[in-house]
Amino acid sequence: MLGGASGPWQHGPVSSFGDFLRFYRSRVPLTQEELAARTGLSMRAISDMERGRTLTPQPRTVQLLVGGLGLGGDEAAEFAALARAGRVPQTRGRPEAPAAVLPAASLPPVLLALTGREAEQRAVDGFASEAESSPVPQVAVLHGPPGAGKTALAVDAAHRLGPRFPHGCVFLDLRGMDAEPLSPDRAARRLLRLFNVDERQIPADRDDRLSLYHSLLRDRTVLLVLDNAAGEAQVRPLLAASPGSMVLVTSRNTLTGLNARHRLALDVLPPPESVALLRAVAGERIAAEPEAAVRVAELCGGMPLALLIAGNRLASRPQWTVEHLATQLADERRRLSLLKAGDLQVRTAFENSYHQLSPGAATLFRRLALVPGPDPSAELAALVAGEHAGEALEELAGASLLGVSGTPGRYRRHDLLRVFAAERLELDEDPEVVGELATRLRHSLLAVATAAARRFDHDHPPEHSELLPDKESAGRWLSAELEHWRGALRSAVRLGEHERVLELAKAMHWYSDLHGVGELWREVFGAGADAARALGNARDTVEQLNYLSWAQYALCGRPREALAAHEQAVAIEVDDPLTQAWTWYYGSAIMRRIGRPLSAVELGRRSVALFEKAGYAIGENLALSLLGLMLHNAGRLDEAVAVQRRSVEQHRAAGGDDELLSMMLIRLATSLAAAGEVDGALGLLDEAEALFAEHGTTAGVARVRHNRGLVLMDAGRLAEAREHLLSALDEARLSDHRIEILVRLAELADLAGDPAQARELRVRALAECDRYDTPAVRGMAAKLALDLA
Repeated sequence: MLGGASGPWQHGPVSSFGDFLRFYRSRVPLTQEELAARTGLSMRAISDMERGRTLTPQPRTVQLLVGGLGLGGDEAAEFAALARAGRVPQTRGRPEAPAAVLPAASLPPVLLALTGREAEQRAVDGFASEAESSPVPQVAVLHGPPGAGKTALAVDAAHRLGPRFPHGCVFLDLRGMDAEPLSPDRAARRLLRLFNVDERQIPADRDDRLSLYHSLLRDRTVLLVLDNAAGEAQVRPLLAASPGSMVLVTSRNTLTGLNARHRLALDVLPPPESVALLRAVAGERIAAEPEAAVRVAELCGGMPLALLIAGNRLASRPQWTVEHLATQLADERRRLSLLKAGDLQVRTAFENSYHQLSPGAATLFRRLALVPGPDPSAELAALVAGEHAGEALEELAGASLLGVSGTPGRYRRHDLLRVFAAERLELDEDPEVVGELATRLRHSLLAVATAAARRFDHDHPPEHSELLPDKESAGRWLSAELEHWRGALRSAVRLGEHERVLELAKAMHWYSDLHGVGELWREVFGAGADAARALGNARDTVEQLNYLSWAQYALCGRPREALAAHEQAVAIEVDDPLTQAWTWYYGSAIMRRIGRPLSAVELGRRSVALFEKAGYAIGENLALSLLGLMLHNAGRLDEAVAVQRRSVEQHRAAGGDDELLSMMLIRLATSLAAAGEVDGALGLLDEAEALFAEHGTTAGVARVRHNRGLVLMDAGRLAEAREHLLSALDEARLSDHRIEILVRLAELADLAGDPAQARELRVRALAECDRYDTPAVRGMAAKLALDLA
């Protein structure tokens, strides 16, 4: 009878008496309780036999089971023989019937070749290779936000890897985002049908159905893809499989409670891959408008679903240009409505996840739209959602509606999810409450940023703060929360909160010397000048124009704009020697930048005299140091060295700030090296680097190493120069600084007779130029392009 049409071997080899008992009981069908009632045996005895704990039951027990199951003839005889042997007897000369290979028709079709996921494909291939040689089934989880392309990757894996598994691949959508996801027992029924089990032979009892499912998988080596899982409880009962098998689970939830051998988080696509996906859908029109295509990809946030929809909209509207779509998507309030093509909708994908959140997590999700930045912290979340924000953050991260940042306590947010959250905020919250929350968040960010910046004030150190006990902690906060306090500043400017804007701009003066980029300080001090004007405060207006002129010439390479701001400051009458001193201080530097060295020296001397008159020692020493730089630039080296020595000596005697001293030491070292005192210059640079390093000022360390490299280069010590310039490049974060270093390294490569290395360095410098658009950088880019031609 073995191998006949009605036995359990019809669905693959069955290797134990328990499997036969379970099959015949399910075929009737009977629950364990009903079979116990029929036979007079206990439920526990039946359960032990089915689970293999009892391998050779007593003859009397077998007779009762044969009667209760209605077995006769050959089935009864073989059942009794199996009970005596405890295993399936092999028919002489005939092997067990092999399990059938599952039909490929059960897999969803591949409608578009997977694009931009080569690394993820390699990772899944690696999971499968490990599974093939594993003594236990392997479980891999693919998780990520809605629209990340998890199902597409799983379908691709099913088609590519299914043939590597002897009994094929089975794919099941668990419908995790439905109002009622597929329950494990309903999923087991569908899987049994995919395993070709006749509907009439599928047990009605949930446990029996799962038992039959487990028994069938036990002897099959398959790739089982469980797509769109709702949670761990839905997946766990379906994980049974034989050694060599792999279960691939996809979910928007991270499924951290699942014992998975592998986990792969799907994120958005990088810009080149995003454009490639657009091109795969919309065709060669993408290549014809590369800049517009990049903008569309950016506005889609690299999200595969959004890119697919955008590509389909272009493909279905041949009269549209890519630029037209980019212009439409630029409107945030219409963006999600535009990302719709047929039944594909980004908004619907987001809504499915949103509506499954707990009330607290849903509240936090929409209120995070008020946070003006891409990576909200737990502290900011608490400001808008209260003391239970931590639990809600974890729920949002678990649902892939927030990404976990590399920094503890911080979370990443996709831009399209931010737009959706703003929609839900408008729909689901009281406008008055939203206004109060936004004001509280804005004012808190501005207040903390102002207090943090004051930690760098050399004149008026702030009182002790638990949050910001020192400059190091204040600097870390300002750097980590930059996009948030900058966004709060922009809102305050828009709302006309002039006092708060000016207060923050004034506090940022000393912090800005060694932190942040030019465009940031143009914005901050420009807003400060506008706020001071609006408040009718002439002194503060001049002060902010001075800082603005500094940002324009020193950081942005915009000498004409710097000169314009300086001239505005000079035109305002202020009877305050200190304010006037700063005006001439910055004016001196501007004169140097526009090629007027004598005017630079004259304004520098005027600045020193006014600082001395005002009795402001810090300003006087800084002005002396700057005057030395102007004298150096005018070719008066001996006088330059003398003036700079005086600035350093006076600053040391007054016990002045270490970082200001480091800046003075760099200037003195530059002049000493030009005067031929190389060793003295290097000693000063060593001291400056040690001071910057002690305070954790990375930008200062990079600047010292850069200057050391230049000194060594001019001294002909090229190998040492290269070593220090490379070290400076490792520490430098600002693009304009990195460009300067790369250009110098290219010059060293030229001197060393290595044109290939020189070209590579210039190419890298040119790439950096694309990241920082100022007139000075554009000039460097033009020269680099000419050198590379």
